[in-house]
This record gives sequence, C-alpha cells and structure tokens, in this order.
Amino acid sequence: MSKSIVLTGITTTGTPHLGNYAGAIRPAINASKNENVRPFYFLADYHALIKCQEPARVKQSSLEIAASWLALGLDTENAVFYRQSDVPEILELTWLLTCVTAKGLMNRAHAYKAAVAENEENEGADPDKGITMGLFSYPILMAADILLFNASHVPVGKDQIQHIEMARDIASRFNHIYGEHFTLPEAVLDANAATLLGLDGRKMSKSYNNTIPLFEPENKLRKLINKIKTNSLEPGQPKDTSDCTLFGIYQAFAAPHEVESIRVRYAEGISWGEMKQILFEKINAEIAPSRERYQALLEAPEHIERQLLAGAAKARDISQPFMQTLRQAVGIAKIGG
Repeated sequence: MSKSIVLTGITTTGTPHLGNYAGAIRPAINASKNENVRPFYFLADYHALIKCQEPARVKQSSLEIAASWLALGLDTENAVFYRQSDVPEILELTWLLTCVTAKGLMNRAHAYKAAVAENEENEGADPDKGITMGLFSYPILMAADILLFNASHVPVGKDQIQHIEMARDIASRFNHIYGEHFTLPEAVLDANAATLLGLDGRKMSKSYNNTIPLFEPENKLRKLINKIKTNSLEPGQPKDTSDCTLFGIYQAFAAPHEVESIRVRYAEGISWGEMKQILFEKINAEIAPSRERYQALLEAPEHIERQLLAGAAKARDISQPFMQTLRQAVGIAKIGG
C-alpha cells in the first residue's frame, strides 16, 4: 500500500512558542510516527525572506526550530525533515509554475489584497507601495513546495486554505498544458489542533510580541505565565471559562477529565494565582523532559546540520528525477535528447 504524503512548512522567523507547539508541532510530531504516512517537514527559510530581512534572525530561527522538532522526538527515519534552501528544485519548479499562473489569481491572494487595502487607506498613496514580488507571488513558491513531492494532504490553519486552493488551480493548469504530472493537494484542518491566546489575550503570535517561548527555563516560564492578563474577579467569585486565556492554554495540555475538574473550580471561584500555578505545573511537566535535549542540540549545531542534510538528500532523491521529467514535459531538454 502506498503511503499518503503529508507536507508541512515552518517559516524561520522566530522562536517556537506554546501556540506553535499546541497548534502545529505536537500534531506533526505524532504524525511523524504514523507508518501509513510519509511526512515531509521543512524549514521554510526562503519564505522567511518575504517578511524578514534580518539575516541573523532567520539563521537563529532555523537553528531553534530544527532543535525544537528534534528535541520533541520527530521520527526522522519515517519523516523527511529538510531545509527548503537545500532543495534547489523547489525554486526551479517555482519558475515553471509562475509561467502558467494567471496574474489575476495572485491578485486575489488575501495577503496581497490586505496590503493593498492598507495602502489605499492613505489617500493618494500608491496601492502597491512597499509590496514586493516576494509577497505578491509567494503562493506560487508554496505551491512548488507542495507539488514537487506530490503531497496529497497539507495541514494548515484556516487562513492558509486559500493557498492550497491556489496550488490546486496552478497544478490543474500545468496538467492541462503539459500532461498529468501533479497530484491535486487537499487542505487538512486539524479539529484537535489548539489556537492559544497570548499574554495580552490576543492570539499568541510573534507579531503581537505576546508569546511564551516553548523552552523557557522554569523560572522564566513561571514569570511569563504569571503575566497572563486576567480580569479583576476576586477569589471565591465564579469565573467564566469562555475566552479565558489561562483556561484555553490549560485545555491544550490537560486530559479531558482534568479540564472538567478545572471547569468546576472556575464555577467555585478559583483564584487567578492558583490557576496560574496549576497551569505552570501542567505545561512544565510536558515540556521539561525535552528542554534538556533542546539545550544540548543548540550546543551541537553540527548534529542538527547533519540531520537536515540527510533529510535534504532523501528529498532530492525524489525531486531531482521528478524535475527532470518536468523539464522534458515543458521542452527544456538537450538538443536531440
């Protein structure tokens, strides 16, 4: 039985945080151990350049993200774990796909439209001010990431569904012109993946500067959890679990029976201080075993590099012959060949 191919990219622009872990990393680590699936996980460092022009940050983020996934137990025997920039066929395919992609399709991309709308709020401003071709056409790069390995399933958040639909459109157009080469990918929304709120009650995100880094030392983890915004209800006053940052994060780490127990404690008026202590202990218990491995990996970058290069070699065993087939399909071949 052929394995289904699942592909996920991780943009290298920041330090992994609890939201990344609960929403994407933990489900992917578990999937990497599924023998019925061939998972492809990559560091999307070319994607990072679209929104980050700080070389040191991109480089450090690549190290921290790779160390995080390895420390948390990614099965690199079953999964293909690589750096996007180590697979040059991705960029070559990006150009082939660019040549069959309608500009009108890219005009409809949410990120581009949002950037234009922001410019248009300033009367008289150029609608395309500050918009790079990287931002405009990155759905094509994302399509190349997916189509090069004929991934059938791509786990994404709701905000990324459009990009999978675009990848399908682009693949269909290429197939129509040059023959059936690409599998049409499907977006996979994980109903169990958690979206966590950050320190200020908004979605946990690097752009809001409200994150809790995944592998903070215990004392810093405790301090950050103590900084989570709560309301002014006193101990003994019943509290609502809906839209509560503390409860939402706890729910992502606790078993169902533990969640129900805490729900009762909320109704009874648990103090915010006690809830923060409970949350700290729950998170730390899950993360602590991997924290030491993470620190050891940061101090041994050569080990991480070997893992990434080994993954790239496995990826290129697939991408190189497939790219040769695609070159032939579009007419790029040796004269007489």
